[in-house]
Amino acid sequence: MSSTPMFSDRVDAGEHLAISIKAELAALYAGGVSASPIVYALPRGGIPVAVPVARCLDCPLDILAAKKITQPDNPELAIGAVTSDGHVLWFEPAPLRKQKKSQREVVLANALKKAQALQDKLSPSCPSISPKGAIAILVDDGIATGMTIAAAAKALRAQQPALIWICAPVAPQGLSDWLQQWCDRVIILGTPNPFLSVSRFYASFPQVETSEVIAYLQQHNQQRSPDTQPTDTPRDG
Repeated sequence: MSSTPMFSDRVDAGEHLAISIKAELAALYAGGVSASPIVYALPRGGIPVAVPVARCLDCPLDILAAKKITQPDNPELAIGAVTSDGHVLWFEPAPLRKQKKSQREVVLANALKKAQALQDKLSPSCPSISPKGAIAILVDDGIATGMTIAAAAKALRAQQPALIWICAPVAPQGLSDWLQQWCDRVIILGTPNPFLSVSRFYASFPQVETSEVIAYLQQHNQQRSPDTQPTDTPRDG
């Protein structure tokens, strides 16, 4: 595998991803589907990728916060994921099954608290719109294990969108097959092998600060022309 990064930064990745998503949507609409898209980014890294996608589709940009649930004695090892509204997804390897229920409850509570705090900080900059009947397009800057974006898809499914798409610039080979069970379509630009980490496929991959995320969200949602915005409806739940 070449050591040359696939993307210069997250915005560059988002621009490439937008082209593929727009082409898929065009084919869908040609087949008679008329549902409008809404882009949902996984904060924080997914926001700079999602902005070019939402801009290209001229649709609302929202967020869905999800956090990894980590091993009690190893914060680097993910054993599941939870969204801010409490949708949980667990790995099911033997080490997880052997954990005490109390241990799982503690790490779940910690992850849920982080997801809720992030959602609360960012929600005021998002449109008040329900995904019910829409094409919900989940976007992240890359997918490593798939747990957080799968948990996000699970949370969206409860709000009855017409379709759920999982989209990212990069993911490991073979992960798309696993992701299919959580959505209606998976769009991944590259599945390099070996994968190792998302960051290696970007020339620039800095941490995205909360203030940057808020600025991205406010700029996009405030600049959308009123005559192209769908009718907003209250969020479910």
